[in-house]
Amino acid sequence: METAGAATEGDPLKRGEDGVETGTTPSATELKKKSCKEVLGFAKLTHWRTAVFFLSLFLCLTIVFAFSFIIPCPVRPQYLVSWNRTFSEAATYDFLATEDASRDKVMDVLFILRNTEASPNKTCAGAGLPSPCVFVLAVDGTDGATLWERPLEPEFHWAQCGLDRDTSRTWDCLLSHSDQLTAIDKYTGEVRWQQHQPSGLHSTVPVLSVPDLDEDKVIDVALVASDNTQTQVVFLSGKTGVQIGSTVVLDSPETANHLLYCTTEGSHYVLLQKDTGLYGWALWRIAAKAKAGMEKGLKKDKHWEKNANPTSGLVPIYESDSVRQVLKAGETDDLPNLLLVTGKEVALISGKNLQLLWRFNISSVLSEPSFGHFNKDGVLDVVVEDDIGNYTKRVIILDGQSGGVLWEVNLLATPNSPRPASIYTTNSFSIFVFWGMMPSETNSSVPLISDRRSYMLHPLYSKVLLESTSSVDHIVTFKATLLEHGRHAAYILLTGPGKEGSEGTVVLSKRKMKQDVSHSNVLRIGTGGGSETNDNIKEAFSRLRFSD
Repeated sequence: METAGAATEGDPLKRGEDGVETGTTPSATELKKKSCKEVLGFAKLTHWRTAVFFLSLFLCLTIVFAFSFIIPCPVRPQYLVSWNRTFSEAATYDFLATEDASRDKVMDVLFILRNTEASPNKTCAGAGLPSPCVFVLAVDGTDGATLWERPLEPEFHWAQCGLDRDTSRTWDCLLSHSDQLTAIDKYTGEVRWQQHQPSGLHSTVPVLSVPDLDEDKVIDVALVASDNTQTQVVFLSGKTGVQIGSTVVLDSPETANHLLYCTTEGSHYVLLQKDTGLYGWALWRIAAKAKAGMEKGLKKDKHWEKNANPTSGLVPIYESDSVRQVLKAGETDDLPNLLLVTGKEVALISGKNLQLLWRFNISSVLSEPSFGHFNKDGVLDVVVEDDIGNYTKRVIILDGQSGGVLWEVNLLATPNSPRPASIYTTNSFSIFVFWGMMPSETNSSVPLISDRRSYMLHPLYSKVLLESTSSVDHIVTFKATLLEHGRHAAYILLTGPGKEGSEGTVVLSKRKMKQDVSHSNVLRIGTGGGSETNDNIKEAFSRLRFSD
């Protein structure tokens, strides 16, 4: 007989604690218990997985619900295609600025009025000022509604906005009026500081933002003034408007214009346009004269200083007996080139090494040149209006790289025509806007203000012009700009009496640039005039998308 502990063929082997197989066979009950435990454990694990799944789903739905209904999505401002603001028995000035004064990411419009009141709630008498007084107004770019009004003591001299960019200042606009300088917050219209004009100084724009000279962690400003015998510079605290140091006088002939320029070495120079050319005056030299030791934080440029006049300290940049205008022309290696207009030529100077890049001969420039992208080389091209006589002007677009002619057309030089403008598009070129009258469209050899038209040029359709026939009154100032980043291209027009400061009807208006496309005329210019139909050309203008 087999013993009870012996293993048989029908019994499964059982391994003992020492690893040796034994013949002990688990009973059916034990197998059933083991199986139930395994099934029960798997079931519990499945329940946990289900619970985690539904919890995750609940959290996701909660987040979606919160972002969809509880947390409001940003609403893009809705704007009117056009709007007008009319002020009767008022005077206005050649000043127009676009700033985001309402913090809605749409540019608003700031301008100047002289009136007894800007609105029933804002009067000169209510502010304790003589009437009429000067009003600074900010109106909403979306619908033209008034954002704020600030009455100031008359008379108005000049204003400049955009001074809070890349600075630690709490104000944006600086105004010269009466015998005062007033710094204004563009968001509220509140006066941040007000100081009397420095004694004997009748400064002109532009206001120069200079490094922090008084070490109060706020960028300061410099004012430049000139008469027939000398040029003066005064520094003001950007925080309080108090003068820093004394007034610095340069014994040199009259300065017609000035700019602030920073060299590759980080040294700042005030560029002075004089009747003998363009010269640089080192900021560290001016600061040292204003107050001993104030120049210690300013850098010197040895390459510029080796050419400085030992007596005056002026660095000659471009010598000519008839420099009329100096403009910054785009950015190259973080340094803008300099465009100079003289009596006989337009010249571009390298911002990096002050070398002449190119020059173009002209007869007489009628207006301040402007810039835009006619081709797609990424370099700003130059728009010049050249007076060629017989009430006719030649509108020329010069290649920013070579100075060669890219495009031109002859127009009648109608009175009161604004300077050319341009707006960049997402297609890497600009749409150009200029004013005048096609010679074939008037019977008179002497153009009138009523004959004035505005024209748009699309570089891809360079043999046609889109002519707007909308008539406007006397234009005090004009601006073509984007009211939103990357979109909403518009015209801003400020019209009023023919003489600056005279009383009459003042109108501030905004029109979307594409608004006039459908009822504008398509004019063929040059040989052939292009093969595209008028409808195709208008469609090309309507499809444009604009960019900063």
